[in-house]
Amino acid sequence: MDIRVVDGAELLVHTAALRSVYADAFRAPPWNEDAEKAVEFAGRLPVNVRRPGFTAALAFTGSRVTGFATAWTTPSPFPTDRCHPQAAAGLGPERAARWLCGSREIDELAVHPAARGTGLGAGLLEAVSAEAPEGRSWLLTSLRSSRALSFYRRQGWTQATHPSPGGRGLVVFLGPRHPARSLAAQPL
Repeated sequence: MDIRVVDGAELLVHTAALRSVYADAFRAPPWNEDAEKAVEFAGRLPVNVRRPGFTAALAFTGSRVTGFATAWTTPSPFPTDRCHPQAAAGLGPERAARWLCGSREIDELAVHPAARGTGLGAGLLEAVSAEAPEGRSWLLTSLRSSRALSFYRRQGWTQATHPSPGGRGLVVFLGPRHPARSLAAQPL
């Protein structure tokens, strides 16, 4: 297992491999994403690599890409596109701005199913969050994936939003070195 932090230009060289890993990682439940979603992901890459603070890590098994992670700096004011409104709703607009703006936002983390359980996901997550400003990193994940929720908790991430029991949607996790971790509301 070889994990390398790469810049945007090097990441784009591997677009076809990233699209393939994305498709394989997110096709099964609970994600159920079709091939078109992988194409959309690959289509966003040229824009994403130009975001301020962009960083990425690639995992290789031999010469084959078997996983990746992408991240960037969350801008201020707090964004209102993509899934950001759900993060702001869960944290409240003031905490979202204070805790997340200027932080390292983990956008994607994908590991080929054959490479799961090898430590690859943990290595990729650490690679893109290690240099987070003042230790501030965060991500969103779906409540539908108990596997993802358990993985982030095992890596020392703190769940900062807690929808009602049986709630659906996304939850915010704060990285293990995020200074607001101790301020995050714990579930009842």
